[in-house]
Amino acid sequence: MGRNRTAIAIGLVVAALALAGCGGDDDDAAAPDTETTTTTTGTAPETGAVLNASVGPGFEISLTTEDGEPVESLAAGSYTISTDDQSDIHNFHLTGEGVDVDTGVSESGTDSFDVTVTEGTYTFVCDPHAGSMNGDFDVSG
Repeated sequence: MGRNRTAIAIGLVVAALALAGCGGDDDDAAAPDTETTTTTTGTAPETGAVLNASVGPGFEISLTTEDGEPVESLAAGSYTISTDDQSDIHNFHLTGEGVDVDTGVSESGTDSFDVTVTEGTYTFVCDPHAGSMNGDFDVSG
């Protein structure tokens, strides 16, 4: 009887480990079978800098400095957002205090926006895929 209990205990441990390795939740099953890149870390550029926004062609969205560093924070001030929208099923939409600009979903190509940001958090998303294509950055005074 001792060996049966040991075998059952080992079986339960193996099953628990196998289930733990499968991890995830139901949201993962509904997501497209593509890799999503959300860029929200890096160094703060100076006021007046050009920031590069990119979306697509896959399920990728980013906001970077001219040096290609991801934007995590900015100083309050004015910036130019240069967008490269590589797909007509995506858009780049930036919102925050006093800012609401986007490239439009059915369009692709390049564009630019002059924005003035104030203290707070700003969010960029692809509207049709906001659950998986998004990022944000903080603005300090």
